[in-house]
Amino acid sequence: MDVQSIRQRVEAVRESIRLACERVGRDEGEVTLVAVTKTFPPEIVRAGYDAGLRDFGENKAQELADKYNAVGDESGRDLRWHFIGHLQRNKIKLVAGRAHKIHGVDSLRLARALQDFADRGDTGFTCLIQVNVSGEASKFGLEPGSLHDFLAEARAFDRIRFKGLMTLASPAADEDRLRYEFRLLKQCLLDSRNTIDTLVYLSMGMSSDFEIAVEEGATHVRIGSALFGERDF
Repeated sequence: MDVQSIRQRVEAVRESIRLACERVGRDEGEVTLVAVTKTFPPEIVRAGYDAGLRDFGENKAQELADKYNAVGDESGRDLRWHFIGHLQRNKIKLVAGRAHKIHGVDSLRLARALQDFADRGDTGFTCLIQVNVSGEASKFGLEPGSLHDFLAEARAFDRIRFKGLMTLASPAADEDRLRYEFRLLKQCLLDSRNTIDTLVYLSMGMSSDFEIAVEEGATHVRIGSALFGERDF
């Protein structure tokens, strides 16, 4: 896909975000568009950057590292990588120093591993906590009811900047179900501020449901196919 085609898709998605914000009285500047480039080659990242995108997401640590190494420094400091998948503890080294944010700290074991890695390397991480609002057993993430206990322990991890929550909504759910899940995540965020007051971001919404997510308070939407077309796995 060429730069012009991607630019047209970027403009269409941004307009949808703008209209969704307008419907609920939000400022469109509150919403970060994360372009999900998983399985696409580095050339798509370059084309996306040239089309005005600045935030890119990957759900595999090795793929993020490879693309960071291929294009991460070509565009200067304003190209930001987001890790948006389940991070295995033995892959932390691949995202350290490369991921602007990790969307999806889904267990205390992972949080401890990030803290330990950061201690050894004198570094730090900016993270969002993944919450399983759909209740699907196949999804990673904390149950909403266990979030308080997680935060009570995790707030002692001084190398991790916990900045918000992230979720994956139910696939092919109807609008009422989607709104329920997105509102549940927002309520989790509000409740969690009593324990960690730095939680401000809501990473929720993908190509099929991002407009609803924006209406319900998303600050980060993770968009792939709406920008780059269907993937060839």
